[in-house]
Amino acid sequence: MGMQVNIHEAKTHFSKILNRVLAGEEVVIARAGTPVARLVPVSKQTARRSPGSAKGKITVAPDFNEPLPEGILGEFEK
Repeated sequence: MGMQVNIHEAKTHFSKILNRVLAGEEVVIARAGTPVARLVPVSKQTARRSPGSAKGKITVAPDFNEPLPEGILGEFEK
């Protein structure tokens, strides 16, 4: 765990606290000693998502939309 600061200290030294967060440190903000928030650096997105990239890798069973068998359906109604 990184450092813990009270709300007043967080407001007073916000820029310095953000610099520590940007350096990778976790900062917990507390009210009367009780943690209420956690500041962590935003993680960078590693890979760009591409629609359709899983095409041909996923199959859906032909009976996907068919009603469930009574034995399985009964388990949901317990």
